[in-house]
Amino acid sequence: MSTELQRYSLNGETMGTRYTALFYAGAGMDTDELGQQLARAVARVDQQMSTWKPESDLNRLNAAPEQEWVSVPKELVTVLSAALRVSRQSGGAFDIAVGDLVSAWGFGPAARQVTTQVIDSPAPRTRLLASGALEVEPQRNQVRKRVPLSLDLSGIAKGFGVDELARCLEGSGITRYLVGIDGEMRARGVKPDGQCWVVALEKPKRGVREVMGVMALSDMSIATSGDYRQWVDIAGQSYAHTMNPATGAPLCNALAAVTVVATSCMLADAWATALMVLGETEGPRLAQERGMDALFVLREGEQFREISIVGGQLQVQIEAR
Repeated sequence: MSTELQRYSLNGETMGTRYTALFYAGAGMDTDELGQQLARAVARVDQQMSTWKPESDLNRLNAAPEQEWVSVPKELVTVLSAALRVSRQSGGAFDIAVGDLVSAWGFGPAARQVTTQVIDSPAPRTRLLASGALEVEPQRNQVRKRVPLSLDLSGIAKGFGVDELARCLEGSGITRYLVGIDGEMRARGVKPDGQCWVVALEKPKRGVREVMGVMALSDMSIATSGDYRQWVDIAGQSYAHTMNPATGAPLCNALAAVTVVATSCMLADAWATALMVLGETEGPRLAQERGMDALFVLREGEQFREISIVGGQLQVQIEAR
């Protein structure tokens, strides 16, 4: 029996972008069924967790009355449970109860004009999730809201989708792969020549796709949160899409991007958002305390400064043009 490995590439549309799966497997492999499995996996995540699909399970939960237990798919339970954990561990910086803020600032599915009242009088909120405003019962796959909540999973759902792509490949016995949805990636094993998978890190410049550097990846996931992909310009001021629950408004700090490396892409995705919200001082401090691997890119005029933390240790600070 031949042990020759062949490189395969499968991709498709999902969540307003594309998913990709690069992997090595036996020569002559029939990839039709695997391609269908991958497509179904990401479609299932999108159908459950999208705020852009009116009939999604997340929107059904958002529309449900308070105090009522709602049955939801197990995948959604997994993501909601993880979101609550990261919320607690980040002191509320990661907050999925910002759907109303996302909509008010013009980033939600219902396009609306951002009012001067929203800009002049943002609505900071208390740590609703930490106070038990959302309850999840994993054993019963049920969730209930204790108070009115508008949930948004855009800071974690893509990462989970990447993990689901990985699960599909591993279910087919594939152990050398790189899967991704947009900038969220997960790698396992190495290429047949022994080389790690190489992932490009994008320079956080709006309207320009330019590589800032590369990272070798094996048996880990990577995710990036930044202010350069989605933003709105209002009265000459640019506002990024990530909300700061403490201020009730889009982020306003020196960070242009945060990249996190973690075992699961779901957690890398959530923590990249949390550290981005925490900012250029508290973000690196918490990453060090938790022994994380993270790269912080600070915008300083027309230049960028990088703060790299590996295993909780501050490694380098360099100037990046």
